[in-house]
Amino acid sequence: MKDCLSKASEAADYLVRTLSRSGKKEEIPALAVILGTGLGGFAKSLVDRKSVSYARIPHFPRTAVAGHVGTFSLGKVRGCSVICLEGRVHYYEGHDSTKVTFPVRVLGILGVQILILTNAAGSLKPGLRPGSLMLIRDHLSSFIPNPLIGPNQESLGPRFLDMSQCYSSRLRAIALRCARTLRLRINEGIYVGVTGPSYETPAEIRMFQKLGADAIGMSTVPEVIVARHMGIECLGISVITNLATGISKTPLTHDEVIRTSQTAGQRLLKLLNSICCALTAETSMDGRPS
Repeated sequence: MKDCLSKASEAADYLVRTLSRSGKKEEIPALAVILGTGLGGFAKSLVDRKSVSYARIPHFPRTAVAGHVGTFSLGKVRGCSVICLEGRVHYYEGHDSTKVTFPVRVLGILGVQILILTNAAGSLKPGLRPGSLMLIRDHLSSFIPNPLIGPNQESLGPRFLDMSQCYSSRLRAIALRCARTLRLRINEGIYVGVTGPSYETPAEIRMFQKLGADAIGMSTVPEVIVARHMGIECLGISVITNLATGISKTPLTHDEVIRTSQTAGQRLLKLLNSICCALTAETSMDGRPS
């Protein structure tokens, strides 16, 4: 953990020097967004955008999956300063949980206080159709090792982490108000995180349905655990890209996931813009959430 903290601090120092005008940490926004598969439209919409490839950031994991560009950006949306991570790495790529969550550790060291995580997910409910949006109310973790296993660094967070509010009810209320204003239909539900990369069997989907899950994906859960460990408030948004195995009548493909996420991305873009604007209205003069 000490080695991870040292590497994350080195990455954070590089980002401050590279992306802030004065080279001071105080200029780094307290709001960050992680974009999932095919959801890069938000990053491209940022004004005064300054970006750096993950490949140039010390110790940062490099993305290798289609739909995950691998760019760390700083910019503004409607006057709100925001960090945007376009793409993520996954456990199924062979990275351990520490590597998967390394970008979140860096965000915590940079002083991020609010993290919005988006992902592409499959629907476990026939009524939750491809192209729709779902606010994550809670999650189930399936077979992905907890990223907090191992020695604990008390300066980062507690040994035993309370997860009763892993997805902020305050942020969900803001997102729901924004959706109503935009007249966007949005659902709330339980997300189950699996390892991938194979899609689930019909029997597995039936099991997760009985456990109360509404959507399923291959990311987000480890990131949220680490974010909460560092005291970061989280909002999760799933873009439903397909019906899960056993519900869908056709075989699942990654190309289908990318196509649907890009189509639904415009609705997500509107919602993210509105949420950022609403959060700005609740911030203090230094641009950090009050």
